[in-house]
Formats: sequence, C-alpha cells, structure tokens
Amino acid sequence: MLKEVTKDMTIGDILDADRETVPFFLEMGMHCLGCPASRGETLEQACEVHGVNADELVAKINAFLQSK
Repeated sequence: MLKEVTKDMTIGDILDADRETVPFFLEMGMHCLGCPASRGETLEQACEVHGVNADELVAKINAFLQSK
C-alpha cells in the first residue's frame, strides 16, 4: 500500500500502487493516464505540463493517502 508520494515518482508507479489516486490526475486535466508517455513522466513533469503546482498536488495526494 502506497503511504506517500514524491515529485520524482512516476505517474505509472503512483497509479500502479494506488488506483484511488486517479481522480487527482483527472482533476488537473491529465486524461491520458493509460498512455505510455504519461505513465513515464514524473509527478513534477506532469504538473509542469498541466500548469499545476507540484508541491500542492503532492500535499493533496499525501493527505488523501494518510486518511486511508
């Protein structure tokens, strides 16, 4: 079970570890989660492309993971 994410983790690793994180990526406009290119991006790279603050997203996902 995934306990914490970091900006340098890949989207694929995060999704494989906990599918319940999908809505966080969809919310930021990342709708191509099955695409090999997006799965290989780090969380920080994906945030840069989608204009999202990586630190804020990490905090949101980690708060969610801690609440489980």
